[in-house]
Amino acid sequence: MSPVLKTLADLVRINSINSSYEGGPGEAEAAAYVRRFFEERGMEVWEQEVFPGRNNVIARVPGRDSSRRIVFEAHMDTVSIKGMTIDPFDPVVRDGKLYGRGSVDDKAGLAAMMHAVADIHASGESPPCEVWLAAVVDEEFSFRGVVKLCEGLKADAAVVAEPTEFKCVIASKGVLRWRIRTKGKAAHSSKPHLGINAITAMSRIVLALNEDHERMQQTQHPLLGPGTCNVGVIHGGVQVNFVPDEAVIEIDRRLLPGEEVPEVLAHYQVLLDSLMKRHTDVLAEMETPMLQDWPFQTDAQAPLVQLAQTLLGEMERDNGVCGVPFGSDASKFSRMGIPTILFGPGSIDQAHAAVEYVECAEVEKALAFYTQIARRFV
Repeated sequence: MSPVLKTLADLVRINSINSSYEGGPGEAEAAAYVRRFFEERGMEVWEQEVFPGRNNVIARVPGRDSSRRIVFEAHMDTVSIKGMTIDPFDPVVRDGKLYGRGSVDDKAGLAAMMHAVADIHASGESPPCEVWLAAVVDEEFSFRGVVKLCEGLKADAAVVAEPTEFKCVIASKGVLRWRIRTKGKAAHSSKPHLGINAITAMSRIVLALNEDHERMQQTQHPLLGPGTCNVGVIHGGVQVNFVPDEAVIEIDRRLLPGEEVPEVLAHYQVLLDSLMKRHTDVLAEMETPMLQDWPFQTDAQAPLVQLAQTLLGEMERDNGVCGVPFGSDASKFSRMGIPTILFGPGSIDQAHAAVEYVECAEVEKALAFYTQIARRFV
């Protein structure tokens, strides 16, 4: 194996399932590996505590202009291995693909970034500006690693590794998740008129949400399409011969750039208020969001984007810009006013899959891309 593929294989062998998932040990072993990688090369590296025993790892290469900085960022955690049909921690290479949990999401990008930064250090030639490599925790659950990294961070650009099929991504949807709860009145099912059915009330809400979602399709973002709203979970009732006194749904709303969480939630509160005025059996409340992550969009004319497009053209790859529907750490940098792109080898279609893999050749090319970004960003 080439050095970058050997590092990727080493990372895949490490179980770094996010500790918020069943059986997940967290990122400690992966963090120790990343830190050791840079220490063995005589590079400046330190850790940043996010949770006890779960630290970001940051390596630094000084630049000729110490007042400017570009950050390369990738996450160390993975999702669970439930449902996988291959050995998740055996990085087999077959038909030009390296297999295993995290191979494409996000250890391929991480390994390529690690070697890009290390190669620049080894060359002895200082890059135009300071370069950071940040290997962070908790991307797959609540983004706390990148949030901690961004506290007080000053940077002029950020490149976030995710599987983007080697395309320059400058926009993504945000996500908002919350619950709506309906209250009813319990009664015996033989006399339902003595109760108030919370499931029936919830059905009115679900239908109203669906109608609202259809109206949402009229607003299209040029790179992302429309926002979306999905009712993904529903619970209600105790047993079949009770009139249910409570029902709960969980909603996943994907946000477009320009949409802000308070305004989106206010919209749905108005929808609920309208239903409760029209239907006396509907008594509903919205709970505090379980998760909120902003959308992001970077100006296509930003120097980082222009450089990325130039490099992709030189590599004879698609040098257009695009958007993706999934969330990532990128939005946190963007929220701070840092021009940011998502870029990495492999496809999101293989992420979280029963058979996860990445094309080995794409990892090698990503290493070249990241290296040139660091060498040429001024």
